[in-house]
Amino acid sequence: MTRIPAGAPNRMDGRSRAVWHWFRRPLPTLSARLTRVGVVIVAIYGLLAVVMPLLVASGWLPDPNSGLENPAFAAPSMAHWCGTDRLGRDVCVRTMAGAGVALQVVAVAVAMALVVGVPLGMVSGYMGGPIDRLMVLLMDTLYTLPLLLLAVVMAFLLGRSLINAALALCVVYIPQYFRMVRNQTAGAKAELYVTAARSLGAGPFRILRRYLLRNVITSVPVLITLNAADAVLVLGGLGFLGLGLPETVPEWGSDLQQALVAVPIGVWWTALYPGLAMFGLVLGLSFLGEGVDAWLSRSETIGRAER
Repeated sequence: MTRIPAGAPNRMDGRSRAVWHWFRRPLPTLSARLTRVGVVIVAIYGLLAVVMPLLVASGWLPDPNSGLENPAFAAPSMAHWCGTDRLGRDVCVRTMAGAGVALQVVAVAVAMALVVGVPLGMVSGYMGGPIDRLMVLLMDTLYTLPLLLLAVVMAFLLGRSLINAALALCVVYIPQYFRMVRNQTAGAKAELYVTAARSLGAGPFRILRRYLLRNVITSVPVLITLNAADAVLVLGGLGFLGLGLPETVPEWGSDLQQALVAVPIGVWWTALYPGLAMFGLVLGLSFLGEGVDAWLSRSETIGRAER
């Protein structure tokens, strides 16, 4: 077993100090401050997504779907910090468990939209001709439809499940990746380095993968964060309409829909906490997207100055 000599520098301690210094040091711009806030908020939700199933499985917290032993519509107290709903389920536990569900569905949906939309946009922008016109017509047709309406139609056709909800959201965001990447590819294919590669015998697949992908992908991280924030709201809208996830899954939109009959009789806590949780995640992702956009813009400016 290797022993670390006394006084030797500890790399992990150095990294921890660097992270702590980044959080403590004053930031010069509003964008940097918002980025810090967004990172903290998203990290908290991510931590809840990881920890909540472990706490429920170990018995430290009650099952989000179990409430037979609790009174219905119990007000917030030490026993139930955020009260209970009409079935006696703990609102606090369901709200925290909903963080993992929201992040899981949104991550799968955005990843699938990215995997499908980016290659289609690159092929359409590079090939041109009838293929490009057909794909642009199809994507523009999907893009003109309201996001929630398209998601509702897809969720109604697919049924209520976690993967179907992700697929419904995926279809909504594919046209956005397609349009952005297609326009950038159509402009970049006329650059001299692409012409030189084509004259040297490089095929379309090689040009797309080696020369164009890294140049057209630069704006994708900003779109990912914006789509993730929007997908949280769309998923909540599906749950509110009863078309999202099954009733046994703790989901904020479904909880808000069930709170419709409770709020008029004074049971405000069944709607307040799921709504605040949804608002917090959307806010954190929006702040994070603002920071990513500012960082990419600054990196692009520095790169142009160096050239």
